[in-house]
Amino acid sequence: MLLLFVHGMALAAWFVPMGGVLESIQQPALVPFAFAASAIAALLSPLFFGAMADRSVPPLKVLRWISVGTALLNLLVLYAMKSSWNGWLILLCIQLQSLLSVPTNSISVSIVLTRLTNSQQEFGAIRAMGTMGWMAGCWLVSAVKLDQSSHTFALSAGLWIVLAIMTLIISKKPMLANGNLQHLTLRERLGLDAIRLLKVSKHRAIFVTVMLVAIPFAAFYPYTPACMADLGLKSTSAWMSLGQATEVGVMFFIGGALAKWPLKSIISLGLIFGVVRYVLYASDRAELLLIGVALHGFAYTFIFITAQIYLSQQVPKEWQTRAQALLTLMHAGIGSLAGYLLTGTWYQYCDKEGDVNWQWFWLLLAVLVGAVWIFFWMNARSEDESIRDT
Repeated sequence: MLLLFVHGMALAAWFVPMGGVLESIQQPALVPFAFAASAIAALLSPLFFGAMADRSVPPLKVLRWISVGTALLNLLVLYAMKSSWNGWLILLCIQLQSLLSVPTNSISVSIVLTRLTNSQQEFGAIRAMGTMGWMAGCWLVSAVKLDQSSHTFALSAGLWIVLAIMTLIISKKPMLANGNLQHLTLRERLGLDAIRLLKVSKHRAIFVTVMLVAIPFAAFYPYTPACMADLGLKSTSAWMSLGQATEVGVMFFIGGALAKWPLKSIISLGLIFGVVRYVLYASDRAELLLIGVALHGFAYTFIFITAQIYLSQQVPKEWQTRAQALLTLMHAGIGSLAGYLLTGTWYQYCDKEGDVNWQWFWLLLAVLVGAVWIFFWMNARSEDESIRDT
């Protein structure tokens, strides 16, 4: 639980304030590309590191050295910003940092899931610690007034070092036998064999839905703070943590919900919350926008956390890290990359000489989430089943 808490802090300390930081160093054009860097990283690295953690190197050791490397690259980003490097060189540094930080999501989740006797009942409450860590990271950034300061990357670097130290405390778990590593194909070494999971129809509906909804959801972190600022709200990183506050609450009862309710209903409910959130955003009123931010916890948990628990129940143990990595690729990679670029283009269209038409911006995204809900309802398994019964 402490591992997930520190991990959440390390991620939030650089990811949430990044848009404001780039604005403060006069690089606003880099915002969509900087967030897209994490999506590009999710296309390239999770399956590779997931295959490594499944087959050859203990996951704790993989997470340890990735954390150290991420800390060093955070410091490189800070140096690049303070030295006024060319914007594209700064973007390159952010991309390198993302290549290491992004795989830590699936690796940390697999480390936890493989140590649980009943992931359906136990994972929600434990995973809530990661969300609480994310909230703590947001509060810490705002408390030390780094919402628009490049020094937030130094703060993140320190937290990544703490995370690396945490991996030394957790007990090691014996690795499962995976055959002769010398006879693995390049496809298997890169983790691309995990794509075969998409051939199973009940898995495919989950993976594709997560990928599609990531497109409109990608606007949440880059543009919600800007919308808040236009409505007169300060300490935007702290306000953004409202979504994580509700996320924590939902995670404590998600296990019971998964045991009682059909999987299709739970994910559908998450998609409906996603639609309502953006409709509230479009009201152009600060109090309704904050209610919409709070709905993020319901949407995220019912869709993405449910998908993670589903895979832990349905995929063989020796495939766990690769399955979670494939989910990361589909969600944070393909879906978010398309989302950051498309919502960035849509934002530029709605921005008329600094006056953003937020109503149109958020309403279109609400429509897109609604379209994903229709897709999921038509393609998900229709029988009344919970994860417990499958």
